[in-house]
Amino acid sequence: MSTGYLVPTHRKLKTQFKKRFKTAGVLAVPGLLLCSAVSAGPIRHEQHFKVAAHPIITIHNPEGLITVKAWTKAEVMVISMPASTAVEVDAEQMGNRVDVTTRALSDSVAPADMKADFQINVPEDAELQIHNDAGSVNVSNVTGDMNVETVAAGVDLEDTSGYLTVKTVGGGFQCLRCAGRIEVSSISGSFKLIDLKSTHVWAQTSTGNILFNGQFLPNGTYSLKNYSGIIEVRFSPADSFDMSATSLKGKVNNEAKLTPSTHEHHFMPRWGNALFGTFNQGRAKVELTSFDGTINILKRD
Repeated sequence: MSTGYLVPTHRKLKTQFKKRFKTAGVLAVPGLLLCSAVSAGPIRHEQHFKVAAHPIITIHNPEGLITVKAWTKAEVMVISMPASTAVEVDAEQMGNRVDVTTRALSDSVAPADMKADFQINVPEDAELQIHNDAGSVNVSNVTGDMNVETVAAGVDLEDTSGYLTVKTVGGGFQCLRCAGRIEVSSISGSFKLIDLKSTHVWAQTSTGNILFNGQFLPNGTYSLKNYSGIIEVRFSPADSFDMSATSLKGKVNNEAKLTPSTHEHHFMPRWGNALFGTFNQGRAKVELTSFDGTINILKRD
Protein backbone atom coordinates (compact mmCIF):
# COMPACT_ATOMS: atom_id res chain seq x y z
CA MET A 1 0.00 0.00 0.00
CA SER A 2 1.45 3.31 -1.10
CA THR A 3 1.69 6.21 1.37
CA GLY A 4 2.50 8.89 -1.23
CA TYR A 5 6.21 9.38 -0.31
CA LEU A 6 9.35 7.27 0.02
CA VAL A 7 10.86 6.52 3.39
CA PRO A 8 14.72 6.25 3.15
CA THR A 9 16.39 3.31 4.74
CA HIS A 10 18.71 3.68 7.76
CA ARG A 11 21.77 3.21 5.53
CA LYS A 12 20.63 5.93 3.13
CA LEU A 13 19.99 8.35 6.00
CA LYS A 14 23.47 7.74 7.40
CA THR A 15 25.06 8.32 3.96
CA GLN A 16 23.12 11.57 3.37
CA PHE A 17 24.03 12.84 6.86
CA LYS A 18 27.76 12.28 6.21
CA LYS A 19 27.59 14.10 2.86
CA ARG A 20 25.78 17.09 4.37
CA PHE A 21 28.17 17.28 7.35
CA LYS A 22 31.20 17.09 5.07
CA THR A 23 29.84 19.83 2.80
CA ALA A 24 28.95 22.05 5.77
CA GLY A 25 32.40 21.56 7.24
CA VAL A 26 34.11 22.60 4.02
CA LEU A 27 32.04 25.77 3.86
CA ALA A 28 32.28 26.52 7.55
CA VAL A 29 36.06 26.48 7.92
CA PRO A 30 36.81 29.18 5.32
CA GLY A 31 34.03 31.26 6.80
CA LEU A 32 35.63 31.08 10.23
CA LEU A 33 38.99 31.98 8.79
CA LEU A 34 37.49 34.92 6.91
CA CYS A 35 35.81 36.29 10.03
CA SER A 36 39.03 35.91 11.97
CA ALA A 37 41.00 37.82 9.32
CA VAL A 38 38.49 40.67 9.21
CA SER A 39 38.42 41.11 12.96
CA ALA A 40 42.22 40.96 13.26
CA GLY A 41 43.00 43.34 10.39
CA PRO A 42 42.87 47.17 10.42
CA ILE A 43 39.55 48.90 9.96
CA ARG A 44 40.12 51.20 6.99
CA HIS A 45 37.62 53.53 5.35
CA GLU A 46 38.27 55.85 2.41
CA GLN A 47 36.00 58.73 1.36
CA HIS A 48 36.29 61.46 -1.29
CA PHE A 49 34.62 64.88 -1.34
CA LYS A 50 34.65 67.32 -4.27
CA VAL A 51 35.28 70.88 -3.06
CA ALA A 52 35.69 74.40 -4.44
CA ALA A 53 38.44 76.91 -3.65
CA HIS A 54 39.36 77.54 0.01
CA PRO A 55 37.47 74.61 1.59
CA ILE A 56 37.21 74.24 5.37
CA ILE A 57 38.10 70.91 6.94
CA THR A 58 37.34 70.25 10.63
CA ILE A 59 38.64 67.23 12.51
CA HIS A 60 37.57 66.19 16.04
CA ASN A 61 39.41 63.14 17.36
CA PRO A 62 40.02 61.98 20.96
CA GLU A 63 43.29 60.20 20.20
CA GLY A 64 45.37 59.11 17.27
CA LEU A 65 47.74 60.09 14.49
CA ILE A 66 46.41 62.79 12.14
CA THR A 67 48.42 63.35 8.98
CA VAL A 68 47.28 66.07 6.57
CA LYS A 69 49.02 66.69 3.25
CA ALA A 70 48.25 69.08 0.43
CA TRP A 71 47.75 67.98 -3.16
CA THR A 72 46.66 69.60 -6.43
CA LYS A 73 43.25 67.92 -6.68
CA ALA A 74 40.04 69.85 -5.96
CA GLU A 75 38.87 67.24 -3.51
CA VAL A 76 39.37 66.05 0.04
CA MET A 77 40.32 62.42 0.64
CA VAL A 78 39.76 61.05 4.13
CA ILE A 79 41.28 57.70 5.06
CA SER A 80 40.26 56.75 8.59
CA MET A 81 41.46 53.79 10.62
CA PRO A 82 39.54 53.34 13.91
CA ALA A 83 41.35 51.25 16.48
CA SER A 84 38.29 49.10 17.23
CA THR A 85 34.70 48.46 16.23
CA ALA A 86 33.60 50.34 19.36
CA VAL A 87 34.03 53.66 17.53
CA GLU A 88 33.18 54.97 14.12
CA VAL A 89 34.22 57.94 12.02
CA ASP A 90 31.64 60.28 10.56
CA ALA A 91 32.79 62.29 7.56
CA GLU A 92 30.23 64.47 5.87
CA GLN A 93 30.16 67.47 3.57
CA MET A 94 28.08 70.61 3.92
CA GLY A 95 28.69 72.97 1.04
CA ASN A 96 32.42 73.69 0.89
CA ARG A 97 33.01 72.31 4.38
CA VAL A 98 34.02 68.75 5.32
CA ASP A 99 33.57 67.67 8.95
CA VAL A 100 35.34 64.59 10.30
CA THR A 101 34.40 63.29 13.76
CA THR A 102 35.32 60.21 15.78
CA ARG A 103 32.53 59.05 18.08
CA ALA A 104 31.74 56.13 20.37
CA LEU A 105 28.98 53.70 19.44
CA SER A 106 27.91 53.32 23.09
CA ASP A 107 28.37 54.96 26.47
CA SER A 108 30.38 51.99 27.74
CA VAL A 109 33.36 52.48 25.39
CA ALA A 110 36.65 52.62 27.30
CA PRO A 111 38.85 55.69 26.76
CA ALA A 112 41.61 53.44 25.41
CA ASP A 113 39.30 52.37 22.57
CA MET A 114 38.44 55.94 21.56
CA LYS A 115 41.25 56.08 19.04
CA ALA A 116 41.48 56.56 15.30
CA ASP A 117 44.26 57.40 12.86
CA PHE A 118 43.77 59.58 9.80
CA GLN A 119 45.47 60.20 6.47
CA ILE A 120 43.87 63.21 4.84
CA ASN A 121 44.69 64.95 1.57
CA VAL A 122 43.37 68.47 1.00
CA PRO A 123 43.79 71.26 -1.58
CA GLU A 124 46.73 73.56 -0.88
CA ASP A 125 44.49 76.53 0.01
CA ALA A 126 42.37 74.56 2.51
CA GLU A 127 41.59 75.95 5.96
CA LEU A 128 42.11 73.47 8.80
CA GLN A 129 40.48 73.26 12.22
CA ILE A 130 41.89 70.30 14.17
CA HIS A 131 41.17 69.10 17.70
CA ASN A 132 43.13 66.01 18.75
CA ASP A 133 43.52 65.33 22.48
CA ALA A 134 46.31 62.73 22.38
CA GLY A 135 48.59 61.31 19.72
CA SER A 136 50.08 63.65 17.13
CA VAL A 137 49.16 66.09 14.36
CA ASN A 138 51.30 66.41 11.22
CA VAL A 139 50.50 68.94 8.49
CA SER A 140 52.58 69.72 5.40
CA ASN A 141 52.33 72.08 2.40
CA VAL A 142 48.97 73.62 3.39
CA THR A 143 48.81 77.39 2.73
CA GLY A 144 45.42 78.18 4.26
CA ASP A 145 44.70 79.37 7.81
CA MET A 146 45.01 76.75 10.51
CA ASN A 147 43.80 76.30 14.09
CA VAL A 148 45.06 73.29 16.07
CA GLU A 149 44.11 72.47 19.66
CA THR A 150 45.46 69.47 21.59
CA VAL A 151 45.87 68.27 25.16
CA ALA A 152 48.88 65.95 24.99
CA ALA A 153 49.29 65.55 21.25
CA GLY A 154 52.38 66.99 19.59
CA VAL A 155 51.97 69.24 16.55
CA ASP A 156 54.42 69.20 13.60
CA LEU A 157 53.95 71.66 10.74
CA GLU A 158 56.09 71.72 7.60
CA ASP A 159 56.05 74.21 4.70
CA THR A 160 52.78 75.78 5.85
CA SER A 161 51.62 79.39 5.79
CA GLY A 162 48.54 81.48 6.49
CA TYR A 163 47.42 82.39 9.99
CA LEU A 164 48.63 79.54 12.21
CA THR A 165 47.20 79.23 15.73
CA VAL A 166 48.27 76.31 17.92
CA LYS A 167 47.23 75.64 21.53
CA THR A 168 48.38 72.66 23.59
CA VAL A 169 48.38 71.67 27.24
CA GLY A 170 51.38 69.34 27.29
CA GLY A 171 52.04 68.71 23.63
CA GLY A 172 55.15 69.95 21.88
CA PHE A 173 55.18 72.08 18.73
CA GLN A 174 57.57 72.10 15.78
CA CYS A 175 57.33 74.38 12.77
CA LEU A 176 59.73 73.75 9.86
CA ARG A 177 59.94 76.31 7.03
CA CYS A 178 56.65 77.88 8.07
CA ALA A 179 55.49 81.31 6.91
CA GLY A 180 52.57 83.58 7.66
CA ARG A 181 51.44 84.65 11.11
CA ILE A 182 52.30 82.17 13.89
CA GLU A 183 50.80 82.16 17.39
CA VAL A 184 51.43 79.18 19.69
CA SER A 185 50.80 78.64 23.40
CA SER A 186 51.21 75.74 25.82
CA ILE A 187 51.44 74.96 29.53
CA SER A 188 54.31 72.45 29.50
CA GLY A 189 55.06 71.88 25.83
CA SER A 190 58.35 72.82 24.16
CA PHE A 191 58.63 74.62 20.80
CA LYS A 192 61.03 74.33 17.88
CA LEU A 193 60.77 77.04 15.22
CA ILE A 194 63.18 76.14 12.41
CA ASP A 195 63.93 78.05 9.17
CA LEU A 196 60.87 80.26 9.56
CA LYS A 197 59.92 82.93 7.06
CA SER A 198 57.35 84.74 9.13
CA THR A 199 56.95 88.41 10.01
CA HIS A 200 54.94 87.68 13.14
CA VAL A 201 55.80 85.02 15.73
CA TRP A 202 54.27 84.88 19.19
CA ALA A 203 55.17 81.85 21.32
CA GLN A 204 54.42 81.34 25.01
CA THR A 205 54.81 78.30 27.23
CA SER A 206 54.99 77.90 30.99
CA THR A 207 57.59 75.20 31.69
CA GLY A 208 58.78 74.30 28.20
CA ASN A 209 61.79 75.26 26.10
CA ILE A 210 61.68 77.49 23.03
CA LEU A 211 64.13 77.26 20.14
CA PHE A 212 64.01 79.86 17.36
CA ASN A 213 66.33 79.27 14.41
CA GLY A 214 64.98 81.30 11.52
CA GLN A 215 65.10 84.60 9.70
CA PHE A 216 64.34 87.91 11.39
CA LEU A 217 62.54 89.61 8.52
CA PRO A 218 62.38 93.41 8.19
CA ASN A 219 59.44 94.91 10.10
CA GLY A 220 58.82 91.55 11.74
CA THR A 221 57.93 91.07 15.40
CA TYR A 222 59.11 88.04 17.39
CA SER A 223 57.94 87.53 20.97
CA LEU A 224 59.07 84.43 22.88
CA LYS A 225 58.03 83.93 26.52
CA ASN A 226 58.19 81.23 29.19
CA TYR A 227 58.15 80.89 32.96
CA SER A 228 60.98 78.38 33.25
CA GLY A 229 63.07 76.50 30.77
CA ILE A 230 65.44 77.66 28.04
CA ILE A 231 64.75 80.26 25.36
CA GLU A 232 67.35 79.94 22.62
CA VAL A 233 67.57 82.27 19.65
CA ARG A 234 69.97 81.71 16.75
CA PHE A 235 70.99 84.65 14.56
CA SER A 236 73.15 85.15 11.45
CA PRO A 237 75.47 88.08 10.60
CA ALA A 238 72.97 89.35 8.00
CA ASP A 239 70.08 89.60 10.48
CA SER A 240 68.86 93.00 11.60
CA PHE A 241 66.89 93.36 14.84
CA ASP A 242 66.25 95.38 17.96
CA MET A 243 66.68 93.06 20.95
CA SER A 244 65.01 93.00 24.37
CA ALA A 245 65.88 90.01 26.59
CA THR A 246 64.85 89.76 30.26
CA SER A 247 64.94 86.93 32.79
CA LEU A 248 63.89 87.83 36.32
CA LYS A 249 65.66 84.95 38.08
CA GLY A 250 67.59 83.32 35.25
CA LYS A 251 70.60 84.10 33.09
CA VAL A 252 70.91 85.93 29.78
CA ASN A 253 73.77 84.69 27.58
CA ASN A 254 74.52 86.74 24.47
CA GLU A 255 76.86 86.35 21.47
CA ALA A 256 75.46 89.26 19.45
CA LYS A 257 77.39 92.53 19.40
CA LEU A 258 74.62 94.96 20.22
CA THR A 259 74.75 98.72 20.11
CA PRO A 260 72.52 100.94 22.26
CA SER A 261 69.03 100.97 20.83
CA THR A 262 67.97 104.10 19.00
CA HIS A 263 64.41 102.92 18.36
CA GLU A 264 63.00 102.60 21.86
CA HIS A 265 63.76 103.46 25.46
CA HIS A 266 63.58 100.25 27.49
CA PHE A 267 62.73 100.10 31.17
CA MET A 268 65.61 98.55 33.07
CA PRO A 269 64.27 96.11 35.69
CA ARG A 270 65.49 96.51 39.23
CA TRP A 271 66.02 92.74 39.68
CA GLY A 272 67.10 90.01 37.32
CA ASN A 273 69.14 90.08 34.13
CA ALA A 274 68.25 92.19 31.13
CA LEU A 275 69.79 92.93 27.74
CA PHE A 276 68.78 95.65 25.28
CA GLY A 277 70.38 96.74 22.05
CA THR A 278 70.39 96.84 18.26
CA PHE A 279 72.01 94.42 15.84
CA ASN A 280 72.83 95.98 12.45
CA GLN A 281 70.00 98.35 11.52
CA GLY A 282 67.44 96.96 13.95
CA ARG A 283 64.76 96.33 11.32
CA ALA A 284 62.97 93.57 13.26
CA LYS A 285 61.75 93.59 16.84
CA VAL A 286 62.71 90.70 19.13
CA GLU A 287 61.39 90.31 22.70
CA LEU A 288 62.57 87.44 24.90
CA THR A 289 61.03 87.14 28.36
CA SER A 290 61.43 84.54 31.12
CA PHE A 291 60.81 84.43 34.86
CA ASP A 292 63.13 81.65 36.00
CA GLY A 293 64.62 80.41 32.75
CA THR A 294 67.83 80.90 30.80
CA ILE A 295 67.94 82.99 27.63
CA ASN A 296 70.60 82.18 25.04
CA ILE A 297 71.28 84.45 22.06
CA LEU A 298 73.73 82.47 19.94
CA LYS A 299 75.33 82.62 16.51
CA ARG A 300 73.82 80.37 13.91
CA ASP A 301 76.08 77.52 12.80
